[in-house]
Amino acid sequence: MSRKSSRDRLNNEVNAGSMADIAFLLLIFFLVTTTIVEDKGVLVQLPPWSDDEPDITKLNTRNVFSVLVNANNELLVRGEPKKIDDLRADCKEFIMNPRKLENLAEKPTKAIVSMKNDRGTKYKAYLEVYNEVKAAYRELRDEEAQAKYGKEKYEYCTKTEKREIRSKIPLVISEAEPSNFGEEN
Repeated sequence: MSRKSSRDRLNNEVNAGSMADIAFLLLIFFLVTTTIVEDKGVLVQLPPWSDDEPDITKLNTRNVFSVLVNANNELLVRGEPKKIDDLRADCKEFIMNPRKLENLAEKPTKAIVSMKNDRGTKYKAYLEVYNEVKAAYRELRDEEAQAKYGKEKYEYCTKTEKREIRSKIPLVISEAEPSNFGEEN
């Protein structure tokens, strides 16, 4: 009979039976406790759905501030090439028309900002243009809040004050259907 050494008696195995259970429990724990952040994108309130035919009204081109972004992310404002840095000031001047020029909006309640993009427009360029237009309206409302109510910003106004400012300077942005890639160069 051969003699077994102490080395043969030691078992080098690790009992891994419960490792699968532990891994499964950790997986469930992390799935339950982890929150998934969703991108919100651009929050825009769409008009309510209607089966009625849209009321097609002829707009006075004087009251339309058209902004076109082509496939090369170049800006065309009212038919003229512009830089993104000038868009906010031009938009504010168009809406308020402080010098009562014939080629700018009659009054803020009739001003419409029309945005159109090419399908090749980069999302970043679209957002920059959209943000500049929204910033123009925000600054105009802040200025109105300062002048009328002595409040530093529009957001500090009461609900009735905000409603009155919004009725005087309504945010009207119209987004046209994008044109085909490279069509607007």
